[in-house]
Amino acid sequence: MDSVQVNRAHWDERASAHAASRGYNIQGFLDDPDYLSEVVRFDRPRLGDVRGLRTVHLQCHIGTDTLSLHRLGAQVTGLDFSPASLAEARELARRAGADIGYVEAEVYGALDVLEAGAFDLVYTGVGALCWLPDIRRWAETVSALLRPGGRLFIREGHPTMWAVDETRKDGLIALEFPYFERPDPLVWDEGGSYVDTDGVQFTNTVSHSFNHGLGEIVTALLGAGLDLTMLEEHDSCPWDFYPGATVEDEQGEHRLAERPERLPLTYTLQARKRSV
Repeated sequence: MDSVQVNRAHWDERASAHAASRGYNIQGFLDDPDYLSEVVRFDRPRLGDVRGLRTVHLQCHIGTDTLSLHRLGAQVTGLDFSPASLAEARELARRAGADIGYVEAEVYGALDVLEAGAFDLVYTGVGALCWLPDIRRWAETVSALLRPGGRLFIREGHPTMWAVDETRKDGLIALEFPYFERPDPLVWDEGGSYVDTDGVQFTNTVSHSFNHGLGEIVTALLGAGLDLTMLEEHDSCPWDFYPGATVEDEQGEHRLAERPERLPLTYTLQARKRSV
């Protein structure tokens, strides 16, 4: 099976478990019409005013960040390649009374289901780019979706963090995996997930991932006709990336317990499509 098939099976199986997990807090969205996901709450000071912006959320998974953007006033469409994830996203939107459209496609096939040059904002949340093999094709897709002057907003796991061996028991920060993009995927075989799923054991345990260096990402965007307007690195991420070596703050962000300034864990990047 190729990486798309492997990863689709992986995400399809986890969609319902994620929707039921405390980490995604679906009930919080239903109980409070102003509730936002932790990811979007972190992003909000940098994201700015999105009211009325025609927005596409790439790799939206079960739609919690998508719903959050909608609650901030964006006219948002979610895209994902997992039909099971989209079923959960649509059900969340229905229960929350939110007018959100969802389309099924791989990122590289976005223009098969969405109009080129139609969007003011392309949004991508944490943990998305690592599933894509070719960062240049991603940048070209983003550029094609945006109108001239439209912008990309992404907060993502830092490529240095993705290169760290988080399974070590000695607390050392060791770079074990590729930092730069490679044609062959890293192959993982893990029975769990990144959120607590109450002991659910999955059968589709294999996944494929790819890293992309920060310079590769920026260069790809510049080459696709976008100009960088923000690049901010953070010492935290919204999950426990290194169990036993991190602490969690009141916003749900995790960082190294000792000398967190040693390691960038995520970054926020914004870029604007050139008008000419």
